[in-house]
Amino acid sequence: MNKVILMGRLTKDPELRYTNVNNTAVASFTIAVDRRFARQGEEKQADFFPVVAWDKSAEFCSKYFTKGLKVVVIGRLQTRTWDDNEGKKHYVTEVVAEELHFAESKKSQGMGDIRPAAETSQPADGFYPVDDDDELPF
Repeated sequence: MNKVILMGRLTKDPELRYTNVNNTAVASFTIAVDRRFARQGEEKQADFFPVVAWDKSAEFCSKYFTKGLKVVVIGRLQTRTWDDNEGKKHYVTEVVAEELHFAESKKSQGMGDIRPAAETSQPADGFYPVDDDDELPF
């Protein structure tokens, strides 16, 4: 079984590209995941994981994910190698995203409305924003 679940913050905005062959969207970004434990007197440490998302997930990342946003990535680990123009072999291990989720509310992130300006008059994905009241509307 090959399954990875990570929660962390984006280190920079996702980079969206399209493949030459099928014009398939691919987004790449890195998330910083805090380690659970720190030794007394030491600062918290983080691990940095490269993530790759494909197709609709890539377009979603490019549209809604920004530097500093806390996200959950569910996917699988993948290793690959390639030779550069000078014949040097390169190795990379990355997370291939299968599911992507927001891990905090927009208000706690201080981002306000994260929908693109062209979509702010309509609900995002059919959901209207709800005020953070203690009372539920039903």
